[in-house]
Parts: sequence; structure tokens; C-alpha cells
Amino acid sequence: MSVIFFPPPIQQINSEIIRSAGVDLYVLRLDLMHPWVNGNKWFKLKYNLLEAKEKNFTTLLTFGGAYSNHIYATAAAGNLFGFRTIGVIRGEERLPLNPTLNFAVQQGMQLVYTNREMYRQRNTPVVEEYLQQRFGEVFIIPEGGSNLNGVRGCMEIIGDAMSTAVTERSRSAGYAYAFDRICVACGTATTLTGIALSLHQGQRAIAFPVLKNGSFLAQEIESLLTNYLASDLPTPSNSPAFWELVCDYHFGGYAKVNKELLLFSQQFREEHGIPLDYVYTAKMFYGVMDLLKQGFFSKGDSLLLVHTGGLQGNVGMEERFQRM
Repeated sequence: MSVIFFPPPIQQINSEIIRSAGVDLYVLRLDLMHPWVNGNKWFKLKYNLLEAKEKNFTTLLTFGGAYSNHIYATAAAGNLFGFRTIGVIRGEERLPLNPTLNFAVQQGMQLVYTNREMYRQRNTPVVEEYLQQRFGEVFIIPEGGSNLNGVRGCMEIIGDAMSTAVTERSRSAGYAYAFDRICVACGTATTLTGIALSLHQGQRAIAFPVLKNGSFLAQEIESLLTNYLASDLPTPSNSPAFWELVCDYHFGGYAKVNKELLLFSQQFREEHGIPLDYVYTAKMFYGVMDLLKQGFFSKGDSLLLVHTGGLQGNVGMEERFQRM
């Protein structure tokens, strides 16, 4: 079965806030690549799928919560590329299934529920051995696709966009690259790590953790960078570009949302025609707009905001809001 992925468009947006800050602002619409396997999830899955195929695995096994974008994308990708899929889900089964898990089942994924204690040990050799004994020869992809294959895929997110999207500013100034600052939401830090490895030294990557007290991710990023550079996997540079974490826009923690964020997302979509997911991109976009008001960015900067998809999760989140 042939699978078509559309090149992600780059959309410029403008507003009084952006004009007052004196910057150019663009959005890389990874959410438009494919109906089901889009955003950064495709890039994190790509080389895991290739390795599984090369090693003749027929079954993928991965992990996630009940509203996981990764579970959703892995189920769809497995179906598209001919793999059987197993999803180890944190927590107990709840019927009827929410839209995310219902979709996964429709794509052929077998759901297996586990208690939170065992789930916390999912990356240990003991649990991996148990899973291999229970399900046979399975290719295990970590939660969120957070491994070196995932980093490798995320190095490709900016590549084509950087070479083809030349802004008026970069043309007139003769710059070698189109964007000064690349902004992305951050959960496992895999996407940020890949982006940092793909940038020119004059560029900066800015990550917005969606978890409370997200500064701990700095250690995760350093570990991923060290391990990737020590591997034999390809990299355009042995020295990652400057990166930083902005940890003030988590809105209470992972998957925590309040009325202010909901209102921002609604207004942003109405003004710019871009839907945002509540868990990741809405928090990053809110943070960027707030920082523009504060003068965080230099006048003349060209910013690229990476829309990492995840819009499917909004359906389940909105159902939860209605019950609150």
C-alpha cells in the first residue's frame, strides 16, 4: 500500500503583537502532512519502522497513556506499513473506549493495560524480557518514540524547510538560513534534540516543556545528544546548535489545561486559521506570544514555530472538559 505524506507548508502569521515586537513569525505545519501519522510523531517513528522492517519484525510494541498521540500514530503507521501492533496502556481499561484508543483498535492495535507501578518500569530489562516472553519477538518502541531512531528522524524536521523557505529578510541580508529561532513544545525532549543537531551554529532552538518543573529535561537532552553523537548514526554536525528551555508555560503540568489556554487556542484559530492541540502546541504558542510582549526576542528576528500535530487528542480532552 502506497502512503502519501504531503510536504508541510510554512505559513506566515501576523498580528499587532508580532508587529510591535519587530519580528517575522512563521509556522511549520507538520499537522498537515498526513491525516493520521503527522506532526513530530511521523519523524520519531520513521527510522524505528525502517529498523523493524530491516530486521524482519512483524510486530511493533509500544507504550502510552489513554490519550496518547504516539499510540494513535503507531497504530495507524503499523496498519499502513503492514505491522501488527500492541499498545501497552498505562492504567485500567475504561469502557467505552475514548476516541484515541477506539481509533487504535480500529487500526488493528491490541491494547494491553498495566498498573502504574509496572508502567514506570517499562524501560527496564526485566519488563522488556517479560514482554518478549509474553508476546514473542516484538520490536519495542519506547513511549513517544524517544530513542536514537527518534532523534535521527527529528533531525529531518527542519532540513527541507530551512533550505526552501527563504524569507524576504534572509534574501535581502544574504543569510545562509531562513530562521533565527526555532520554537517547539517539549515532552520527552526527542524532537528538540533532533532539531538542535540539525541547525546552523548561528541559530537557536527554544523548547517549551509541557510538564511541570520541566528543567529536568535539560539532563535528558544532554544524555540524548551525547548518546547520539557517540553512535554511528549520521549527523550533519558534531556540535549541536544552542538550545534552551523556557519552563514557565506548562499550565500546571502535563495535559493540564485551564480556561485561559482554551480561550487563547480558540482565538488563535479564529484569527490565523491554525488549530492548536491543548497538550503541546497551544502552550508553546501561548508562551511565544507572551514572550513577544515582554521583548524576549530581538527586533529583526525570524521565528519558526513547529506545529507538532496531536490534534486528535483535542476530541478526548474536550469530552473531559464537558464532564467537569
